[in-house]
Amino acid sequence: MALEHNQSMDYYYEENEINGTHDYSQYEVVCVKEEVRKFAKVFLPAFYTIAFIIGLAGNSIVVAIYAYYKKQRTKTDVYILNLAVADLLLLFTLPFWAVNAVHGWVLGKIMCKVTSALYTVNFVSGMQFLACISIDRYWAVTKAPSHSGVGKPCRLICFCVWMFAILLCIPQLVFYTVNHNARCIPIFPYHLQTSLKASIQMLEICIGFVIPFLIMGVCYFITARTLIKMPNIKKSGPLKVLFTVVIVFIVTQLPYNIVKFCQAIDIIYSLITDCEMSKRMDVAIQITESIALFHSCLNPVLYVFMGSSFKNYIMKVAKKYGSWRRRQRQNAEIPLDSEVLTEPTSTFSI
Repeated sequence: MALEHNQSMDYYYEENEINGTHDYSQYEVVCVKEEVRKFAKVFLPAFYTIAFIIGLAGNSIVVAIYAYYKKQRTKTDVYILNLAVADLLLLFTLPFWAVNAVHGWVLGKIMCKVTSALYTVNFVSGMQFLACISIDRYWAVTKAPSHSGVGKPCRLICFCVWMFAILLCIPQLVFYTVNHNARCIPIFPYHLQTSLKASIQMLEICIGFVIPFLIMGVCYFITARTLIKMPNIKKSGPLKVLFTVVIVFIVTQLPYNIVKFCQAIDIIYSLITDCEMSKRMDVAIQITESIALFHSCLNPVLYVFMGSSFKNYIMKVAKKYGSWRRRQRQNAEIPLDSEVLTEPTSTFSI
């Protein structure tokens, strides 16, 4: 989380790991980041509340439709369903981080580790499922279509994505704890502070952005080129979808990973020596990470444009709900002692 990243930049060490011969001359100035924490207390709860409400509504609809209404699923449907579950689980951690930004961590060390791990698992798995969707769309357009439906390979891929994301959250389970200021932050062993912190940062950048971006870029580029060459098909719709998916991914994820990369380089080489610059870096990581999180709210909007089937299922659900509401209204309006039949209302339509 952004707040935890910038707080950990204060380099808090456990007392029993510092010996009496340590050279303290390298820490000439202590950078007090009270302004950063004040900004986080206002910005993060407000943004997380908006993201939670929007994302919960959109992704819940996706899960409900794919889980209960759409029985015949393709591989893309399975990936989208898993992606929506990952987005929901990620969004469910946001209230905890909002409270942490304002009041500190009040749920204890175990919940600190678990919540941090859940955040990482679902953020990373969401990026991987986006890559899986791009691969499946590439195969659907460029190769012979398969009508076998969802099989063991698709379920195995989903299982591997979840397992890989769980493995990547091990550092959160090991190093996250509640410090003396009641904040849920990562605390690394003193002798491994720089190497571990930088390695985890770079690994998260590669797994959570670089690899999915390369896969999506290559697959969607080939898919778009294939669509352009296809005769007698309507190309504008699918091409707009591909372009929108890629642009949204770049706009939401690239700024956060650029700042995160700069932060990792600073951890290794200590390039930022000015306190004001360090504060600006901390604010930048908060803002860009929040934008990256908002991708989980935009995913349901992208699903609607990925094909007509999803829109058709939304219309079916809306029509069922409209019919149910009409029946409820008619039953409420008919007096118990009345023998007059009411006229049926018009069919619900969108």
